[in-house]
Amino acid sequence: MKIGDLKGKLIVSCQPVPGGPMDDARMVTAFALAAVAGGASALRIESLDYVRAVRAATDVPIIGIVKKDLETSPVRITPHVADAVALARAGAQIVAFDATLRSRPDTIANIIAAIHANGALAMADCSSVEDGLAALKAGADCVGSTLSGYTGGPVPDEPDFDLITQLHDLTPHVIAEGRIRTPEQAIVALRRGASSVVVGSAITRTEHVTSWFKQAIAAETANKASKGVLAIDIGGTKTLACLVKDGKIARELHFPTDHTLGPDGWVEAVAATTLGWKGLYDRVAAAVTGIVVDGHWAALNPATLKLPASYALADKLRDTFGVSATAFNDAQSAAWGEHRFGAGAREDMVFLTISTGIGGGIVLNGRLLQGTAGHFGLFQGYFECSNRPLEDSVSGHWMNGEARKAGFDLEAREIFAAARSGAPWASHIISISAKRAAMLCQNIQLALDPRRIIIGGGIGLAEGYIDQVRSAFTFPALSLRPTLVPAGLGRHAGVIGAADLVAQSRSIPGGYNA
Repeated sequence: MKIGDLKGKLIVSCQPVPGGPMDDARMVTAFALAAVAGGASALRIESLDYVRAVRAATDVPIIGIVKKDLETSPVRITPHVADAVALARAGAQIVAFDATLRSRPDTIANIIAAIHANGALAMADCSSVEDGLAALKAGADCVGSTLSGYTGGPVPDEPDFDLITQLHDLTPHVIAEGRIRTPEQAIVALRRGASSVVVGSAITRTEHVTSWFKQAIAAETANKASKGVLAIDIGGTKTLACLVKDGKIARELHFPTDHTLGPDGWVEAVAATTLGWKGLYDRVAAAVTGIVVDGHWAALNPATLKLPASYALADKLRDTFGVSATAFNDAQSAAWGEHRFGAGAREDMVFLTISTGIGGGIVLNGRLLQGTAGHFGLFQGYFECSNRPLEDSVSGHWMNGEARKAGFDLEAREIFAAARSGAPWASHIISISAKRAAMLCQNIQLALDPRRIIIGGGIGLAEGYIDQVRSAFTFPALSLRPTLVPAGLGRHAGVIGAADLVAQSRSIPGGYNA
């Protein structure tokens, strides 16, 4: 066979838990045949006996390995030349070996030479891009991400997609392997550069799959038995404090955000107003405007809310409330809340909040995107504000400034009221804002292709605003036009989302436990 024969194929690793009830040649053969019946194009089999047994039952390609625990080397997978030769002679068309740059009984070059001399292809199981480069120079036919996370330290939960991409920069023949448990992860691996994908435990280790379900059920049961979450939304206009449990608001308080107090004062104001809730929650989650990195809060647009350069918000919350505390960006929290419990309907979606400023969040493939994703208000290059954030030409602060130019010192809600009363200057301000929001939505649709864009915020949900945004779309093709849906959770989206992220131990960069 040629290594290119596996391009775009699924490889199933049939390796039972050592000493478990499936650790038997008949069971391994049955797993292998079931995998082939389900569409596997190749198999990864451990031990000479199991390779021989499976080879006798099917002619699909086999990646053969031997595992040994050596006293003199940490290398376990096909550590000796003799192992590689025996696997090839037992019927493995591909022989995989540990290619990590660690002390070893036989050299990588000698193992590869022995594999080739016996008519098989050589697969280098790597833990790093340096491993892959050395193995390819020694003559390996393909490289795998197999050993990433298994050469010391805690084992990660997720596949090493970055290593897959790095290996693809060296060779097109990259086999993704290691902690790939879902079809979605397999697709990501292919998109990141893998030519084929190995899936093992998720298909053939019943003990592991059972434990995943057990752990998930136990965690959910514990979550339901736990106390609520005190969720706080500190915005440029108002501060909202809610007791949240199972996605529902149990108690609620809100008050204007006093800009003169600063962040210490805002947290202490929440503590004072929620004093009677003590004992009803065991975690605090804050959803705040701006950016949060490792629990430190900073403003992205000082015009919305002025903050110190890096404020230790999570620590302040923990010290003030005496429980574990986590901080998130408010718009990303709201996006997650709408996705899970609101208008997002658990589909691919973008959340866009238009209020004092503009924020947003993105949920694709059931995951909240990370980092600065969704900070649409900071886009530049729009309109006359080409050197300033987009929100400075659309949101509440801009509308207030435009009203003052017309001789009226009014806030956004009063501008909408004036428009409803027939004031042409107010209608003009709203129309300009809606046209600019429409352009933003169209660009979001082109970039991310969400099933829906959820519109929230005081301006976004003001009477008639979404209709004006829709009417301002310029794309002639209906298929290119965004589907706009009003937010379903209103002002509670951020606190519900932040509470759910904490309750499910989900995180986004910026999410941080103190």
